[in-house]
Order: sequence, then C-alpha cells, then structure tokens
Amino acid sequence: MPAAAIARPPCNETAMLKTEGVLHFTIPVKNLDRSEKFYTEVLGFKKLARTDRIVFLRAGDDYFNLTYSENPVTLNAAGRHEIHSAFRVSPETYRQVVTTLPAQGVEIFKEEDRRAGVFVGRSAYIRDPDGNVIEFIDLVHAAVEPVSI
Repeated sequence: MPAAAIARPPCNETAMLKTEGVLHFTIPVKNLDRSEKFYTEVLGFKKLARTDRIVFLRAGDDYFNLTYSENPVTLNAAGRHEIHSAFRVSPETYRQVVTTLPAQGVEIFKEEDRRAGVFVGRSAYIRDPDGNVIEFIDLVHAAVEPVSI
C-alpha cells in the first residue's frame, strides 16, 4: 500500500495510545554479578532469570531488569536524586529499609515525608553499587489526575 494511502490523524490532533501499564523498566549496571547480589541478597528482590547481559527481577507484581551497559551509567549531579527508580513498600517494610540497610552498610542519603504532590508518602533514597538512585516509598497516595506542584 502506498504511504499516501495510510490513514493518519491530522497534524493538530494527538492520537493517544491506550497502554495497560508498565511491564518492566531497566536499570543499567556495569557489573552484573555485583548488581545481582546487591539487588537479590541485600534488597531482597526475586531473581527470575539471567542471560549474559540481563538479570530479570521481580518486585511484588512488577518486573525490572538489570542490564549490562557498555556506556557509562548516567548519574545525577552531586547531591541530586531526580534520576531514580522507585519501589512501593508497606509501612512495615519502610521501617525495615531505614533500619536494616544502614546496618548492612547501605547509606540512606535522603529521607523525606511528602504530604502533597503527585506521590505522597515517606521516601528513603539509596545508591546501588553503580551509583543508580533507588527510592523506597511508603506510598499513601498517587495522583490520578493532573495536580499543581
């Protein structure tokens, strides 16, 4: 079929895809063995499978991958945490995060208790062995409609 015959929405309209959710996301790492051990033995995520470049993990009902990156891992500027991956935890698990991780030598470099905004709840931020920022949040509320911040 010629390209001109394919129906396209007019340029002033936006066609929205109806997704059903997020299947997985990827955290880039430089050493799969070290990262697999950290995410499974220290943080407690469940390993599902591994290839020579990817470790497939489960977090509750969700999935994520640790993927070997040939490029440098992009880090936040010093003292920042905007580029991160966030995991929902229960209030009990949040208490575990802030007590057991420091006891295992994992620094919690920021804690906050957001009372307004898109994601409301207590958060603790750590860095994995590659410097990726990981957030654990005792989520009280997540916005489903646009909010003013």
